Amino acid sequence: MKKIILGLAVLSTVIMKAQTQIIAHRGYFQSEPATTENSLKSLENAQKLKIYGSEFDVRMTKDGVLVINHDEHHGKMEISETDFKELEKLKLSNGEDFPTLKDYLKQGKKDKSLKLIVEIKPDKTKEKEDELTAKTIKMIKDMKLESQSEFISFSLNICKEIKRLEPTFKVQYLRGELSPEQIKNEGLDGLDYHYSIFQKNPTWIAEAKALGLITNSWTVNDVAVYDELKKQGIGFITTNIPNQLKGK
Repeated sequence: MKKIILGLAVLSTVIMKAQTQIIAHRGYFQSEPATTENSLKSLENAQKLKIYGSEFDVRMTKDGVLVINHDEHHGKMEISETDFKELEKLKLSNGEDFPTLKDYLKQGKKDKSLKLIVEIKPDKTKEKEDELTAKTIKMIKDMKLESQSEFISFSLNICKEIKRLEPTFKVQYLRGELSPEQIKNEGLDGLDYHYSIFQKNPTWIAEAKALGLITNSWTVNDVAVYDELKKQGIGFITTNIPNQLKGK
């Protein structure tokens, strides 16, 4: 009986490790040849890798257009204080047009096997965050991408607003100060924390899994860090090197 129990435990561990999935951070941009993060090409590259998902950042312009950009600024222009017609004059470093969310979702829809990990960026006020969140969700629903999309944010307000509008959507929190139990109590689906947070709180992955929460870590670009998190049974890894971690 002990051998059977031990065997089941080993099998469970093997299965658990095998379930660690790879998410490309801002698309797969450190490709050969390299491209620009959050570009349509970086998303296309991620689609070709056949990994779990690709993450990207959503912001809103002054005139309410949803765009894809990590930083608050596009060139020297602050996105939230600039109309889209001005922002689109400056192309990305790879020569692409400044991408809208609609552009990005159209490309994402071409490969239904790749999850779209939608990071909604914090805005200056709750009202702006709520508007950004509602518009993002509406566009995803209009394009019938609900089942292909998952959501993350550093704003607890945005996370909770997504769940209020669409309780079935998967939502993970990014900032890192909430314990798994607190995440559960907030009604969210998981924690997506920088790997240093898990290193400081080595029981959190196990605690989160016991609570039925999704576990993810960013931005893991070190194979040793990846291996350690995988040993702990983490569900997902977000990385700039998805090609290297795929299949490990």
